Amino acid sequence: MNNKQQYTQLIKTEAKRLGFLSCGISKAQFLEEEAPRLEKWLKNNMQGEMRYMENHFDKRLDPTKLVDDSKSVISLLLNYYPEETQTENSFKLSKYAYGTDYHFVIKDKLKSLLNFIQEEIGDVHGRAFVDSAPVMDKAWAAKSGLGWIGKHSNLLTQQVGSFYFIAELIIDLELEYDLPTTDHCGTCTKCIDACPTQAITEPYVVDGSKCISYFTIELKDKIPTEFRGQFDDWMFGCDICQDVCPWNRFSKAHNEPLFNPHPELLSMTKKDWEEITEDVFKELFKKSAVKRTKFEGLKRNIEFLKD
Repeated sequence: MNNKQQYTQLIKTEAKRLGFLSCGISKAQFLEEEAPRLEKWLKNNMQGEMRYMENHFDKRLDPTKLVDDSKSVISLLLNYYPEETQTENSFKLSKYAYGTDYHFVIKDKLKSLLNFIQEEIGDVHGRAFVDSAPVMDKAWAAKSGLGWIGKHSNLLTQQVGSFYFIAELIIDLELEYDLPTTDHCGTCTKCIDACPTQAITEPYVVDGSKCISYFTIELKDKIPTEFRGQFDDWMFGCDICQDVCPWNRFSKAHNEPLFNPHPELLSMTKKDWEEITEDVFKELFKKSAVKRTKFEGLKRNIEFLKD
């Protein structure tokens, strides 16, 4: 076994020990296939008010512009599928937001992995990314064989589904690279058919400016009235396209205690949500991703669902 193979094996074993679902590695280079797709998506204004998507176009496509002399992109998946979901009579939160904000949880794991690499292998430099920097995480995960990008534009993995977070370490160390997997969506259009706002405009293309997640999290203005009655009770994010996907029948509950919800969260009814106070909001979502929408934002979303 040569050094590259040895280091690769070492990293993948440690990733598993840290609780990651899987780990794939690809060569840090320009994402040629993604460039025209991203350009077209932005030209069609599918980013809506998410102006940050227009920034750092080159960096999004080329990891060597993010990390000097980078050689490898290590992609990692972390399961967040919950054991239990909210009660039937409730306004809904996306499952990824039940527990502690994933940015903190994953950042800590990535730091541990990078420290491990430096201790075991030596003078290796790199950066950790958890969807808060211009990195096309789904493209990198697909490139490294962790799954394929489905018609709903989420990464999908056989025997696992899609309820997981994607993160990366970009490092200046050459490793053994994995090969992409094949697409297993076939003729299925369940996600396209189920989207209440028709945000999946064609297979593999999502108009971000029509997505329920966009309206309930990213949009700071009033939600356009023409979408009234189309949100299916989602007040933060939306899981519809994942919930209907046949591959998600294989989803298994995560084993990350930090992703467990606040004890009261799952049993809250619509009435409880309508009467929520700022203090209760702060208590429920102390370290949660829901803080992004702020108390006023969540109230706005609930009011929109009530009308």
